[in-house]
Amino acid sequence: MHGGTRNILIVGGGTAGWLSAAYLAKALALPDNPHLTITLLESPDIGIIGVGEGTFPTIRETLRFLDIDERQFIRESSATFKQGILFTDWLHEPRPGKRHRFFHPFEAPFYSEETSLVPYWLLQDRDSRPSFAEAVTIQNRVAGAKRGPKRPGEPDFDGPLNYAYHIDARNLARLLAERAQELGVVHLTGEIQHTKLSGDGAIESVALKNGSELTADLYIDCSGFRAELIGRALNSPFRSVRDCLFINRAAACKVLYDNPDAPIESYTLANAHEGGWTWDIGLAGARGIGCVYSSDHIDDERSLAILRDYVGPGLDESSVRILSFDAGYRERQWVRNCVAVGLSAGFLEPLEATGLVLIEAAVGMIAELFPHQGPVEAPARRFNQLMTARFENIVKFLKLHYCLSQRAEPFWRENADPATIPEELQELLRQWRYRPPGRFDFILDVETFAFFNYQYILYGMEFQTDLSGGRSDFPNVAAARRLFDRIRALSEQATRDLPSHRELVSELAAA
Repeated sequence: MHGGTRNILIVGGGTAGWLSAAYLAKALALPDNPHLTITLLESPDIGIIGVGEGTFPTIRETLRFLDIDERQFIRESSATFKQGILFTDWLHEPRPGKRHRFFHPFEAPFYSEETSLVPYWLLQDRDSRPSFAEAVTIQNRVAGAKRGPKRPGEPDFDGPLNYAYHIDARNLARLLAERAQELGVVHLTGEIQHTKLSGDGAIESVALKNGSELTADLYIDCSGFRAELIGRALNSPFRSVRDCLFINRAAACKVLYDNPDAPIESYTLANAHEGGWTWDIGLAGARGIGCVYSSDHIDDERSLAILRDYVGPGLDESSVRILSFDAGYRERQWVRNCVAVGLSAGFLEPLEATGLVLIEAAVGMIAELFPHQGPVEAPARRFNQLMTARFENIVKFLKLHYCLSQRAEPFWRENADPATIPEELQELLRQWRYRPPGRFDFILDVETFAFFNYQYILYGMEFQTDLSGGRSDFPNVAAARRLFDRIRALSEQATRDLPSHRELVSELAAA
């Protein structure tokens, strides 16, 4: 390192590359620090998949941090609002006239100072009580009525209900690229011929096909599944989790609306099928739809047939793309002077849209731990511990969706086999038979999902927590009933007051 400079080279564009570039440029005050440089090297011919992607509510803070205007963001990334996920047919196969559905909202359950509603809901009669999400939050009804989570005049990234977005990843990457370059990031295009390592196994330089060579103090690998630096050059081992999460392929496409003013769903639809599930994401101009599956349980032909059944006669099969991936992550995502962000670090599967949230977590940590001087790998051990824990915890949460299913097909039966369920999750499930998930079950800094997210999935999937033996420990029945009534009244009021989702998006995009 020379004379106090620090050079960062980001290899790869896309959402991971450009979000890393913009975030670090802002966090490290790049325009005010001439001794810092951030360069992003993008391959000219690698496309991004733009079939509609979900995000997590953390994206709002990230965009706010980058000083991106919400209206501009909605307009330029074809974004719509996402208030959670509606799961259909996960508990059992569809039966004539009877399909099982449950909603996982972003809004936390209501509680008052003296009362958590969860035990009171659990103690109600199972046959007559409303669903868990409907009982404890107003978002269930609002999203179900295709309403937006806010009104057009409300402040950026704020509203009465918690929300994230559905986006077109291509357009989001373009918007982030503009912002990163405004903040002083240098953009190069070129392809890596090979990576030179120094004697101690760190990256010395990357040689490009056009003959030039680039060097940096810190290399950030955002090259996607290719994992150009962390995998190909540094051989950081990949830990597959396919023994637990079986999904490894997706057949994805875009489908236009029949009518440009068609209502837009305010949540991601996740419909289970015999070998996995299908996502359906409403963007402003089209729906992104993908059949996600395990190739050990169904083949590509069958997945296309499932997609055809789902989309109907409008499916243009020539536009369907088959994507394959291996669920897992690198245990060492920061090795020497190289750190992986995005798909190069790992990918689990599309369920619950954790891809982008993992990028946000990684880049937030790099900014916070950034070694302004001294050895550039100093934070590596801590970074690797925290990211590994985060991946492991997401694996547990995703597995929860599958292992509670009562469906009879082999894919679902194997998912319910204890041999495929992480020991820690089995232990929690044993405890949750007698108490609901609570905040001491999780350490927040390494979690993406809170205890109430687990409650929504557990009770959406009709898991039984038996509190009947301790009924007398919950004496505030009347107060709880008043709170349940209040939630119901507020749900009705919010559904009347909030604009339709399509109306909200159109108004914000036009402004």
